Amino acid sequence: MASFVIEGGRKLSGEIVPQGAKNEALQVLCAVLLTSEKVIIRNLPDITDVNNQIQLLRDIGVKVEKQAPGTYSFQADQVNIDYLQTDEFLARCSKLRGSVMLIGPLLARFGKAMVAKPGGDQIGRRRLDTHFLGMQKLGAEFIYDAVKGVFQIRAEKLRGAYMLLDEASVTGTANIIMAAVLAEGRTTIYNAACEPYIQQLCKLLNAMGARIGGVGSNLLTIDGVTTLSGAEHTILPDMIEVGSFIGMAAMVGAGIRIKNVAFEHLGIIPDTYRRLGIEIIREGDDLFIPEQEHYEIESFIDGSFMTISDAPWPGLTPDLLSVLLVVATQAKGSVLIHQKMFESRLFFVDKLIDMGAQIILCDPHRAVVVGHDKQMKLRAGKMTSPDIRAGIALLIAAMSAEGVSRIHNIEQIDRGYEDIEARLNALGANIKRMD
Repeated sequence: MASFVIEGGRKLSGEIVPQGAKNEALQVLCAVLLTSEKVIIRNLPDITDVNNQIQLLRDIGVKVEKQAPGTYSFQADQVNIDYLQTDEFLARCSKLRGSVMLIGPLLARFGKAMVAKPGGDQIGRRRLDTHFLGMQKLGAEFIYDAVKGVFQIRAEKLRGAYMLLDEASVTGTANIIMAAVLAEGRTTIYNAACEPYIQQLCKLLNAMGARIGGVGSNLLTIDGVTTLSGAEHTILPDMIEVGSFIGMAAMVGAGIRIKNVAFEHLGIIPDTYRRLGIEIIREGDDLFIPEQEHYEIESFIDGSFMTISDAPWPGLTPDLLSVLLVVATQAKGSVLIHQKMFESRLFFVDKLIDMGAQIILCDPHRAVVVGHDKQMKLRAGKMTSPDIRAGIALLIAAMSAEGVSRIHNIEQIDRGYEDIEARLNALGANIKRMD
């Protein structure tokens, strides 16, 4: 298990370019299975989860060619369906949450799919009901082997249907869309997730010949087609990484420019940081975050206590709450962080409390942060990264702390952030990877 050793207290400055969006990449990679023609995807991040997904496609029989850094071509003209039943395939699925999105395209094109209960972050219950209820509406049947943790899904023919999703699940919506594009007739999905990742998936599918309307809203209409063709697609910058870098710049920056952020797709992320008192300057498609000697948490207009909570798009993504919580520890004022979606995602705050942060964990979903106004720095410490987003939040905390910190289990950070230590060291950090 690898570790980061971080010398805290160093000021960072310069420019940094966000990687391609991890969550979008995992979706569009699955979409290549919907056609036998070549699909070219650009700006793929070089991170563990994406590389594992690409290897999974290779194992299934997809021809994968690396054309340039971040650019790959995929051709699924000789998919080995029998491989889906092997223990090797199921073992790979169990370690990669993105594998669940293979169900939709495999079911649509080949009439059957099999995946193991997927792994990923240990951040609480992440049920798959939305995925399977949607597939059932389209005419599929599934069997769950509780002993092996394996799902088998079959459908002789998928037919369009109306469905009202019980939750606006991003991966559930993606899976249903990919199944519906080849179903017979019209599918209507209400309460669909509408994050930029979903919009980008729909953009690729429409370029392949799908007929998806309502993109960007929570009401999608999909008129099924018989075949899809090849296409080319460029992945957006990762808005979670952009948000992480804003938080980092506020805590330890001496003037940081985040390049090419695709500002129109950031939603309320910049405004949420402004609620913590952080100055953000937009210059074209760049964000410049000047050095923040102090930043003061706002109150609501009626003077009530500031609360920051996650919500389905266009609300605040839950993936940034960990970073926002860390940033709030050095603000002036107090804020309630309300993590509605995952019941274990705030448990990393005990590490921050050990570092000297003043945080009250009210329950698994809510934490009150009392800011230090940069008057009392965090102390260095030893900690373990429980998931991707807590990992980057702890890394930011360690960079701001006095002394030398060590973070174990950094493989979690590697799953979502490309070559992070080299990129931050280029700005002036001192982060060493240790085996």
